[in-house]
Amino acid sequence: MSGPLPLTDANATTNGTAEPKLDAVSSVSPTEAPLTEPWSVNSVLSTLPNPTPTTPPTTPIPFLHLLERLKTTKREGWRRFGITHGESISDHMYRMSIITLLAPPSLSNTLNIPHCTKMALVHDMAEALVGDITPVDGITKEEKSRREAETMGYLSETLLGKWGGGEQGREIRDVWEEYEEGKTRESVFVHDVDKIELLLQMVEYERRGPEEAKGKLDLGEFAHVARKIQGSEVKEWARDVLREREEFWKGRGENATMLGAGKEL
Repeated sequence: MSGPLPLTDANATTNGTAEPKLDAVSSVSPTEAPLTEPWSVNSVLSTLPNPTPTTPPTTPIPFLHLLERLKTTKREGWRRFGITHGESISDHMYRMSIITLLAPPSLSNTLNIPHCTKMALVHDMAEALVGDITPVDGITKEEKSRREAETMGYLSETLLGKWGGGEQGREIRDVWEEYEEGKTRESVFVHDVDKIELLLQMVEYERRGPEEAKGKLDLGEFAHVARKIQGSEVKEWARDVLREREEFWKGRGENATMLGAGKEL
């Protein structure tokens, strides 16, 4: 999850900044684990409570078990604001996949929507081992990319390498790489979907208010991601969401940051 601050030498996506994470499965964050050697898939696997194959199994079950980490690992950008019971990585990807299914005709008639849905479901899959890296982690774009590529190699070649002849694993990795490169029309759309999902969650958390029920929860610094949306259709959705946010704060008689963000789109 990227937010208001860029990764060191990196282009921010939608992760925000936050304190290091405690993974609900292993209780040790992949980015936080006390490693005495450079980050590697094996170094993270060694911290997990249950054995994970280092050679290709003949069943997808170990892969499916590892995906549980996406269900239990929280998105980090919100934790800096005291949101400790927020969305998980898989929560984020699930709503993204539903958003792709609701693409307006101007997009659904020209894009491969099932492919977009698949991309939404796998685009953050590497975070099962890499974790949700944020700017405060001090990890460069190159190092982040290396970790994610190594993880996707492990998932697709080791855990899924012997399942179905490895074809499904290769397809998952190919879709992930397409998203990372961001050159196809489908990948551009899914990047936009990534951002609108963040904006939706931002407004929902603000409406819910702080977990400790005091003060106010102003998440306006995340609104800047709307400026990075490329497609006109998703820009229109972003205007609607940001208009909702303005009405919410106006109704409370309070001011908040970035209330005019929708007018800039």
